[in-house]
Amino acid sequence: MAYTECIKNFERIRDYMREFYVYGFKTREEYDKKSSRSYDNEKRRMESYLGDYMGARYTPSGKQVFLSIDSREAVSNPLYRTWKTKSFTNADITLHFILLDILYTPKIAYTVQEITEKMDMEYLQCFDTPMVLDMSTIRKKLKEYVKLGLLEEQKQGRQIQYRRAKTLDLSAWKEAICFFAEADICGVIGSYIADTMADMPDGYIFKHHDITHTLESDVICTLFQAIQQQRMVQLQSVFRQKKQWREVVPLQIFIGVQNGRRYLMGYDCKKKCLQSFRLDYIGEITIKDISPHFLEYIAVLQEKKKHMWGVCCQPRKQLEKVSFTIQCTKEETHIVQRLEREKRCGTVTCVGDGLYQFYAEVYDTSEMIPWIRSFICRIVSLEFSNRSIENQFWNDLEQMYAMYDIKE
Repeated sequence: MAYTECIKNFERIRDYMREFYVYGFKTREEYDKKSSRSYDNEKRRMESYLGDYMGARYTPSGKQVFLSIDSREAVSNPLYRTWKTKSFTNADITLHFILLDILYTPKIAYTVQEITEKMDMEYLQCFDTPMVLDMSTIRKKLKEYVKLGLLEEQKQGRQIQYRRAKTLDLSAWKEAICFFAEADICGVIGSYIADTMADMPDGYIFKHHDITHTLESDVICTLFQAIQQQRMVQLQSVFRQKKQWREVVPLQIFIGVQNGRRYLMGYDCKKKCLQSFRLDYIGEITIKDISPHFLEYIAVLQEKKKHMWGVCCQPRKQLEKVSFTIQCTKEETHIVQRLEREKRCGTVTCVGDGLYQFYAEVYDTSEMIPWIRSFICRIVSLEFSNRSIENQFWNDLEQMYAMYDIKE
């Protein structure tokens, strides 16, 4: 099969994009998910999208190709380009331009039969070997464009007429669209809108810009639709290199504030419990029937959130407790404000002059370690009910001291 730049199924390239951009450490020989020819095709496809950001390093094991994108220099998210190269046939592209030309004037509407006749008489006859397009094919394309919002349908007697959808004037929203495209979790929608407008302003510059989540845009859109309609979904998740099909009732999307990683919190119908699923581990997803217990599961999740620091919500024998006290001067009120702002399900209490104690009871205290480390220079006392987690904390600290030759 010859190489083609366009793709039909985004799942085909999602894994390669993650390997090249998120990981970027495998050589051609080490990437064994597909054949070497598939690897070469996907690499050429990405070079056509993101050639300016492709790089390579040579190691003893071979040449490693990778993507490197500096968010300070990229005005807009370049990964959006991967969503705008869907494959098409000759009939698709022919129908696209002819239909939009016939329906160019928004006020004029035609039936399928009228569109077919105009197409045959005014367009296709101009060719020596005209393309044959039957009415059913045209009807399917019209239905597809109605679903996409490009066309509208209206009933006239017993017949259905089609016309071009009205165009909204979004010129006053250019700055908002630019911000939405780069900051929202479904920003690819804003990128599509921006492509239709001229003289867009320069993009925003972000200190922290998690662009890799662009690859999950279709997954998260489907999940939002299922949550809104209170439906179950069947999804394919990857666990320890193995793909598993799960039937889940999606309830809420969680986003990590430290690394931007996103999770689905949902009810696993097989395990009969709440479960978290990393969105970048989800592949195919299909919306199923309405869940009669959706509101019950939401109530359970709200109750569990009282003791959730991250996404762990499975109770062990008992809740794990953590308490630490920090010290700061009167001039460092911003430290206390930060503690209050980021305490989540914990509490903050003033226990002395410049001493503030944080206390929480959670399902898994290991999720708190990175956050607690950010106060390391101010902590005067620390205690975990889970001693193994506390020992891990101090061991990590000792290793850091040893690495930088710091004397306690």
